[in-house]
Amino acid sequence: MAICELDSVNSLCKKDKETIMKARLPSVKGLEACADYDETVMTEDAKKVFASDWEGFLKRNRLDGDRESFLLDKVKKEEDLVKLRPVAKKVYTGWVVLEKMSPAQAQDAVKSAGPDNLLTKWDTVPLDETNVICGKCPMSWDKGRGCIGSFGPETSQLPEIAKKYGLTIVARVPELAASREKLSAADAKKVVEECRVLKEKLEVEGKGPARRYGGVVERMELMADLCAKNGMRFYFL
Repeated sequence: MAICELDSVNSLCKKDKETIMKARLPSVKGLEACADYDETVMTEDAKKVFASDWEGFLKRNRLDGDRESFLLDKVKKEEDLVKLRPVAKKVYTGWVVLEKMSPAQAQDAVKSAGPDNLLTKWDTVPLDETNVICGKCPMSWDKGRGCIGSFGPETSQLPEIAKKYGLTIVARVPELAASREKLSAADAKKVVEECRVLKEKLEVEGKGPARRYGGVVERMELMADLCAKNGMRFYFL
C-alpha cells in the first residue's frame, strides 16, 4: 500500500524527488561534454606500460591481472596513474548531467530517458538520512516508517472477506496491485468507510481472521484517511 506522496506539498521528500539531476540515454552522441564516463584501461595495454614490472604493478595496486580491463580510478599509486592515463579510454555510462545542459537539451533528455531512467536528488541522499527524513514527515503514515506499508501476501483472504460484505475497493486489491492503478482521494474516503466495516465484520468471521487481518485493516485505514484529508492519490503494489 502506498500513497502518491508528491501530490502533497507537505511531503518532506517532494522537492528532492522533483529535482532531476541526471538522465540515462541510449546514446550520448553529441552530448559528450555533459555525459558521465568511466576511464578504463585494457589489461593488454597496461602490460605494455609495465612490461618490466607487471607483477609489482598488480601487487601494489591490488588489481586482478586476469581481467580484460580495469577502471583507472582503481589504481592506487599516483605514479602508476600518470603512466596509464595516456592509454586510458573514456567509456560513457549513458548518464547525462542536466545542469551542464541548456534548458531545452535537459527537457529533451528527460523526455527521451523516460521516468525509469532518471536520477533525482533524493536518489543521492544516504539511506540513514532518508530514514530520518521519513520519520519526521507528516505523510509518513506507517507509524513513522514511511509512506509504504504491507497489505499482505497474494494468498490473503481479506479481499474475499471484503467481497462477501460488498466492500468493493478492498475486494479489488489483487487486481489493483497488478495494474498499479492510482486511486483518488474520493476513493480513499470510501476505503476509510470500508475499513470501519471490516473491523466489525472480522470479529464476525472469527478470532483467526480478526487476529490475522486486524493490523492490515488498521494500516489501510490510516493510509486512506491521510489521503482523503490531504487530497492525495494512493495505490496498491
